[in-house]
Amino acid sequence: MPDLYLGIDTSNYKTSVAVTDGDNQTVFERSVYLEVPQGSRGLRQSEAFFRHSNRLPEYIEEMSCSVDVSAIRAAGVSSRPRRVEGSYMPCFLAGVNAAREMSAVLGIPLHEFSHQEGHAAAIIENSPDTDMRRSVLFHLSGGTTEFLICEPDEGGYRMEICGGTRDISAGQLIDRAGVAMGYPFPSGAYLDDLAETYYAANGRVKSCLPRIKTTDGEFNLSGTETQVLRMIEASDAEEYPHLAYSIFERIAELLASSAAGSAAAAGTDTVYMAGGVSASSFIRRSIAEKCGSEPQIIFGDPVLSGDNAVGIARLARRVHSR
Repeated sequence: MPDLYLGIDTSNYKTSVAVTDGDNQTVFERSVYLEVPQGSRGLRQSEAFFRHSNRLPEYIEEMSCSVDVSAIRAAGVSSRPRRVEGSYMPCFLAGVNAAREMSAVLGIPLHEFSHQEGHAAAIIENSPDTDMRRSVLFHLSGGTTEFLICEPDEGGYRMEICGGTRDISAGQLIDRAGVAMGYPFPSGAYLDDLAETYYAANGRVKSCLPRIKTTDGEFNLSGTETQVLRMIEASDAEEYPHLAYSIFERIAELLASSAAGSAAAAGTDTVYMAGGVSASSFIRRSIAEKCGSEPQIIFGDPVLSGDNAVGIARLARRVHSR
């Protein structure tokens, strides 16, 4: 009977339960966004905690019907956003409570990781023989845009910030624009479709937004947000596709130029991109076109780019095996 590993992640907007095997392949995965009221740009932590806590029993029941729980050798859970002092969000307690119960019932060890480490492992650790070396990771999610020097260690990953946003994240820019256009939150998939449709019809055209300036790998996005929201207010829906295209094109341009600088600074030729923003098909294609083969840009499965528990389960396998 193959060994299995359980992962649980309760980020601010998605409840996730996953089981992987000894080869880091997914044998069960359930990830669903929390419901956010139309027009809202998020949930209070107390509401997110409540919804995660109500969902997890159902997902764990599904998991127990899909796999042999007696083969689970260790459990992992995301207990905080980042692996730094003071990093805390109450929504992660829902996952921690469920993981502690599973650990006690199954008599297996429980390993705690950060949500950010889970993003890294979901993209980097696709197999047990992955070359675990120093690399650059771009964490591009709804709340985070950080460029990290990422190095595996006995507890998960050591991560050193080498660049990123000084204010709002790329995901926040996209989501706030989408909500202003009338789309549900999170809005990334809707705007990605708009941008792709516009590109298919018009090809590469001039962006209606100015370039995003960087200084030593850092940049601000709140100014771009202000411009975008003003343009939405002053335009009609027929202009939204070009605006969505312009937002994604400027983000891709920013990431492509930053990838080259970050890789050179870290002394590596490989840059991984994780987080929900990196699932955008428009951004993936545009970055590939702009970067070419240097540095090597590695995107994961789009399903694993957003919040999920697969990376947490993979980390549980690695740490437990040691």
